[in-house]
Amino acid sequence: MFDLVIKDAEIHDGTGAQPRRGDLGVTDGKIAEIGAGLGAAKETVKADGLALAPGIIDGHTHYDAQITWDPFVDPSPALGVTTAVMGNCGFTIAPCKPADRDITMRHLTHVEGMSLEALRSGIKWGFESFPQYLDMLEKNGVGPNIACFSGHSSVRTWVMGAEATERAATDDEIAKMAALVREAMKAGAVGFASSTAEAHNGEGGTPMPSRLADDKELRTLVRAMGEGGRGVYMLTKGSKTTVPYLEEIAAEVKRPVVIAALFHSNTNPTAAFTWLAQVNEARARGHQLVAQTSCCPLSMDFTFKSPYLFESMQAWKPAMAAHDPQALKKIYADPSWRAKVRQELEERRGRLLFNGEWQKLFVVEAASEKNRPLEGATLADLARTQGKDPLDCILDLALGENLDTIFVAQLLHNDDTEVGKILSDPNTHISLSDAGAHLTFFCDAGFGLHLMGHWSRDLGVLDLPQAVHRLTGQPAKLFGIQDRGLLKPGLAADLMLFDPRTVDRGPKRRAHDLPAGAARLTGSAVGLHGVWVNGARVANEKGFCADPASRPGKVLRHFAA
Repeated sequence: MFDLVIKDAEIHDGTGAQPRRGDLGVTDGKIAEIGAGLGAAKETVKADGLALAPGIIDGHTHYDAQITWDPFVDPSPALGVTTAVMGNCGFTIAPCKPADRDITMRHLTHVEGMSLEALRSGIKWGFESFPQYLDMLEKNGVGPNIACFSGHSSVRTWVMGAEATERAATDDEIAKMAALVREAMKAGAVGFASSTAEAHNGEGGTPMPSRLADDKELRTLVRAMGEGGRGVYMLTKGSKTTVPYLEEIAAEVKRPVVIAALFHSNTNPTAAFTWLAQVNEARARGHQLVAQTSCCPLSMDFTFKSPYLFESMQAWKPAMAAHDPQALKKIYADPSWRAKVRQELEERRGRLLFNGEWQKLFVVEAASEKNRPLEGATLADLARTQGKDPLDCILDLALGENLDTIFVAQLLHNDDTEVGKILSDPNTHISLSDAGAHLTFFCDAGFGLHLMGHWSRDLGVLDLPQAVHRLTGQPAKLFGIQDRGLLKPGLAADLMLFDPRTVDRGPKRRAHDLPAGAARLTGSAVGLHGVWVNGARVANEKGFCADPASRPGKVLRHFAA
């Protein structure tokens, strides 16, 4: 007798092949049989022609802190995700010495848009080293399956302390970092992650530690990762780590290099395609480069207490260094500072996160009753109506409401025609949900449902079998996850049951359910009828349904070469 049989489903096996109608049986958390007319089971689910696929593998999340207080990493499992890869960009919380905990949390508050109060109240620090972190997760149990990168910024901070954000490392320090990376790989890290992106700043606008690494440090640590013949190097690239440079590293280490973040920009429309062409040329030469992209428009909710979208600008540094609200307001009101920001917006147009597209920046929620009529208006229209420069207009509005006005910016990846060309490239890794981070800015944890709904069903950019493959079998192969990502007897029963006619992500909503009552954006699924992790049901058509104490996931620690 099977533990579970899902009967009469349209079975998408994750390979990209066309589906077949049939039943799927599960025993002891694994797929036992796929066929017609399977026998008795302790539980039977009648699919009646709904699509059955492997669970989504989300390759770019930041749940490293949240998972210590929320083992189910809400909302991902209720959005079809059965495996989450954490530690992207190198922004991990392990290894971490007790003396470095506060600065680690303050950096995350800034670079990943997390609430400091939530982090201080929520993180359970039952570890110091990376192996101890994995051991703790395993002991406590996890809801979905989890894979973890060894994170560059954490490794650097462990070795260099406060100086990690100030200078290059010595040879001795690099050797100590390499030893930590080897230790993490031996313990079960999926690879090594880093960032050189100029937008990645920690507390006070200081660069995140990994941004201070020189060429010798970077190459040494990636070599340390790949010494055992496995592991993925993940990098959120800045202007100095070009694709040709990363091809050199891939050729040297002979391991995959996953490069984030490939976004299309209307103000620099050819840049993404130049980058993608360079990646594909490297692949043609036998070097394993992978461009990581999103299937969601990049939009951010923000206030001027923490306006992440402006913080890649040099002119914004004084505002990031302000340590209290009054000092911040004084900077925002300074005409000379505003002039420098305007000048940089003009000089660096097309190379910033926000590039002066004021027509795509909206007032979401005014803090005062008198400004309620402004909600929904673009800053371009408001500035025109008020006869002001748009930068003056938005800063004056924010200052007049004690910096509590909520805005949203539609930043990148919002041209369906151009984005569709990127998604249709079969070698791009579709991910970049950033789930667990930027919680007050956006929620893209439902990216996989959006790919199957908007891009596959509605626009036809990918057929459904290919969309499923790009979310399941393809990332499983990329990360070396051997027993997931496909529907095949003997593999783990990570499953997703959905209606292809309606599947999509639902509207986002604001909740105040983080530790210390901090706010976040979250969302729900549309057309999703069931999610199983290792054969245990964690979501149904109404959403999350698991017993919080059940924790059926696995901490993945063994990956294919």
